[in-house]
Amino acid sequence: MDVDDEASLFELPADAGVAPAAPDDEVQRLGRLLPAAVHLGTSSWSFPGWQRLVYRDACTEAQLARAGLAAYARHPLLRTVGIDRGFYRPLAAAQYAAYARQVPPHFRFLVKAPALITDALLRGERGQPAADNPSFLDAALAAEQFVTPALRGLGPHAGPLVFQLSPLPPRLTADAGRELIDLLGRFLRQLPRSVDGITPIYAVELRNAELLTPRFVRMLHDAGSRLCLAIHPTMPPAARQATALRAMDAGADAGENWRLAGPLVARWSLRAGLRYEEAKRRYAPFDRLLDPDLVTRGTLAHLAHVALRSGQPTFIVVNNKAEGSAPLSCVELARAIVAG
Repeated sequence: MDVDDEASLFELPADAGVAPAAPDDEVQRLGRLLPAAVHLGTSSWSFPGWQRLVYRDACTEAQLARAGLAAYARHPLLRTVGIDRGFYRPLAAAQYAAYARQVPPHFRFLVKAPALITDALLRGERGQPAADNPSFLDAALAAEQFVTPALRGLGPHAGPLVFQLSPLPPRLTADAGRELIDLLGRFLRQLPRSVDGITPIYAVELRNAELLTPRFVRMLHDAGSRLCLAIHPTMPPAARQATALRAMDAGADAGENWRLAGPLVARWSLRAGLRYEEAKRRYAPFDRLLDPDLVTRGTLAHLAHVALRSGQPTFIVVNNKAEGSAPLSCVELARAIVAG
């Protein structure tokens, strides 16, 4: 399938065979009470197991990939979604625009940058390192292949643009990653500040815990970018990352009423102690919360409250592999935020 054919898959009308589930009274109530600045959502929308949670009828994964987004976006609590496709292959502005046409005005997309830019290594078919990546943190290429098409295509529906750094080789994390942090700072400062009148939200997500240092968060602050909290077994718990966010925005000595200096961005990806394939087997078909993580959920709800009092938007994207069912995780997050 070529790019033009692939793009056409996302131009189906909203009634192309996928209808939204009817939300129960509690979900409707939470949708009315959840502040408009809080954008909760999932890392994708193509899961047949979400019948009766998000979708009314039984659908195949292919049907949902092609025509499920419009139904997903009608859920009272799902106000954002991750676009991960571009991580594997850069998308054109027309493909992003096709997504944007399917969602209501309040909806925002969290978009992950291509591995072409964020992986220090070129990899083989099974992900094994093959060679150094000459395009790693190339700002001009990032602007051309990612930032400009994403903002031009999504327009006002653009949410955070996330640069998830793939696990880095030891030579780049030596000496607390000082050279890498300097390189990343130059990269972020060279990215476009505006595209077609849209001001981007840049966020960086780590997979190397040793890089989450005061030097790293100072660099993000100085570059006008955000720390994307990575709730993932390779990283410290959410509360530890929240401490880094607090130091970045308010200083280490800030009081309880500290403020965020920019949007809250978090990706709740994988439960601690599990590998991706293990979690997939355990949680499929992703229609129940099997492993509630009250600590992480409470930390994220607290940070959403901090964002609200700071006048900043919140973007939290949850994976099925976090607790078992991403839509139900969003319901519980909404309940915690509203209760607070």
